[in-house]
Amino acid sequence: MAPALLILLGAAAILRADGTPDDVSLLPPVNFTIKVTGLAQVLLSWKPNPDQEGRGVQLGYHLRVHTPQDDDFELKYTGRRYEAALHRGFSASVRTILWERRPSPASRWVSAELSALPGSPGTSAVNLTCATNTAAGGHPDSRPYRVSLRCAWRAGEEAPADTQYFLYYRYGSRTEACREYGQDALKRNVACWFPATSIDGKGQDALAVRVSGSSPRAAIRPYDRLFALHEIDQVNPPGNVTAEMQGTRLSVRWEKPVSAFPGHCWDYEVKIYSRRRDYVQVENTTANKFNTTVSDTSRYCVVVRAAVSPTCRQQGLWSAWSQPVGTGQDEQKPWTEWLLIPLTASLCAAFVCSLSRRTGHVCTKLFPPVPGPKSDIGDLVATVNYEKGGSGETESEVISYVDEEPEVLEDLVF
Repeated sequence: MAPALLILLGAAAILRADGTPDDVSLLPPVNFTIKVTGLAQVLLSWKPNPDQEGRGVQLGYHLRVHTPQDDDFELKYTGRRYEAALHRGFSASVRTILWERRPSPASRWVSAELSALPGSPGTSAVNLTCATNTAAGGHPDSRPYRVSLRCAWRAGEEAPADTQYFLYYRYGSRTEACREYGQDALKRNVACWFPATSIDGKGQDALAVRVSGSSPRAAIRPYDRLFALHEIDQVNPPGNVTAEMQGTRLSVRWEKPVSAFPGHCWDYEVKIYSRRRDYVQVENTTANKFNTTVSDTSRYCVVVRAAVSPTCRQQGLWSAWSQPVGTGQDEQKPWTEWLLIPLTASLCAAFVCSLSRRTGHVCTKLFPPVPGPKSDIGDLVATVNYEKGGSGETESEVISYVDEEPEVLEDLVF
């Protein structure tokens, strides 16, 4: 009897322990606020409900950010930083849950929101695009690599002609304003160039960009956008590409692109082609060299491009192809082909000569030769004779032209 009673008491205790969390009435958090802490960045914070009775259970929180697609988080803490475009406003909700239970009962939601940034519709910048690129650092004491940033946009359709736009970017905790702008025909800023930035060449954080504006005739609404670095990073092509032929073996080598990522973080694509043979070979590798077997009777061009490997960063864009490198020799013509060239030329010449002899008299009749001048310069030498009349008072000058060849051309005086 006693053992059975003990078993019943133990089972009742277990049922009470399992049922304790279900008996807890979960109350929503209090003092839920959204505070802007930076460009396209907010801090969401709240406090536990002071009337909440824990009774030995651990509470958690379910946070939902109302972006175009809801973003959900389960947290033990009472706050979270979040990055989002704020020009259209921002809202979020939070509720209390039991941390140990999955799925967990929950309290009702409490919400908070930020209003859209002020400005007239249609005046904000549109088609904002940005791209980053890495170059070697200019000073040994500074970071070995520097990241540049280029952005471009168009003026809003409703923006007045005198609108002027200004761009800012934030990476991490640092915000910078653009100093080098490009302008459109109306002298409005529509592009920006940062030769060097605070962006980490191997960074994983998002890049926040805002284009604001001003005009005496309208309030210009700002425009925010977040960029994932792997989606906008313009990777440099591999450097010092070389190609060498030894018999039928083609060896290609190159150096990793100029980048903060080390050598093991790269994927490469090698393209070998020959226009004469209409030959193309494309291969992928993670090494900085590639060997293959090809014909040694043709000339080949080799190009290589690179992309950061997913082992080091989320898959991004391929670089441009490297400058083409040539190797090998053009295919030589057989000796019989070279012999045909002079033989064909000789036959053509003989045919032309034979045809000329047969048709020469016809050509002579159709096109008789043009007679040449009777004589050359010597024929024009004049012989002057002076004849005297019988009276001696009058003289007559007789000029006669004599056809005779000059003895020496040098005797003529010009």
